Amino acid sequence: MDIESFVLDVVGVVEETADAKSISFAVPEGQAEKFDYKPGQFLTVAVPSDQTGIAARCYSLSSSPHDGGPLTVTVKRTADGYASNWICDNLEVGDTLRVLPPSGIFTPASIDADLLLFAGGSGVTPIMSITRTALAHGKGQIVVFYANRDEKSVIFADELTRLAAENPDRLQVIHWLESVQGLPTEAQMKAFASQYGGFDSFVCGPAPFMKMVTTVLKDLEVPRSLRHQEKFVSLGGNPFGDLEELQAVEAEIALAESDDDGPATEVFADAPAGPVKLEVELDGEEYTFDDWDPRTKMLDFLESKGVKAPYSCREGECSACAIRLVEGDVKMIYNDVLDNDDLEDGIRLGCQSVPLTDTVKVSYS
Repeated sequence: MDIESFVLDVVGVVEETADAKSISFAVPEGQAEKFDYKPGQFLTVAVPSDQTGIAARCYSLSSSPHDGGPLTVTVKRTADGYASNWICDNLEVGDTLRVLPPSGIFTPASIDADLLLFAGGSGVTPIMSITRTALAHGKGQIVVFYANRDEKSVIFADELTRLAAENPDRLQVIHWLESVQGLPTEAQMKAFASQYGGFDSFVCGPAPFMKMVTTVLKDLEVPRSLRHQEKFVSLGGNPFGDLEELQAVEAEIALAESDDDGPATEVFADAPAGPVKLEVELDGEEYTFDDWDPRTKMLDFLESKGVKAPYSCREGECSACAIRLVEGDVKMIYNDVLDNDDLEDGIRLGCQSVPLTDTVKVSYS
């Protein structure tokens, strides 16, 4: 089975700031269902590279899935970011870019909920998607706390001003500029966030910003179910390669390691002796299989059964394949994105999970 990717036409390029651009794409005819996304999700794009052939990167969607507008990601340059600089320097209307369908779990369970949205720098991208969608189709209150270096760094400044003016009873936007106020402290953030108990909280931005906000929310005893954190990653592998080739290489490595009594042997040391029963809920459908080989990753097994489970990097470096354990247990071979809170909440990565119990039940919702 080949990895399902799509070549999209670039239909719009907007300069948001000196360092950030929004890139809009046309969805191919007949593929609208594949690109039906939730606010806060991301696209995985293939950026041409002379060194590696492809540099795969995940960029959050800033558009709303419900306003009829084009599929849009917003990309901010980083000092040493090859992909972000290539996109900002090269992409023009009429060009094409290869992408994987939208994925990710940084999205509200209900757009009717009261939302407390924290954004730092380019972390406003998924926050913008959530805000646009909740204003247009939700009913709750929305508070956006947006931190930047200075006024020139504020992405979507005009639109946020317009949306707040048009929705004074529902949307409040608080801008925090380091050039004016300095970096926000935990005490300041706690005083601010304490006003919004019961709000569903989302945070996206630089790692120190996200860590500080998350710490504040924990100190305020905000339940885990109301705390959501996005993570930006640079994928180490190429999710656009041929799946059968990737699986063959993985199998060879696993076999070599097991022959040497290396890491692969340790990974499967606690595996059930025989085939495992796997129950999966995905997009409203339920699947049940009784022959999951304990030495096969969940994603690989589901694909072998024809189930189109979501994924992006296949290396445990993003959250596109995230599942929630309902029954039983699994072990992840590698994980570079889920934190302890995620694990305690039963979230696992399907691309890296192998079974620990005779029965495993999971949900992709």
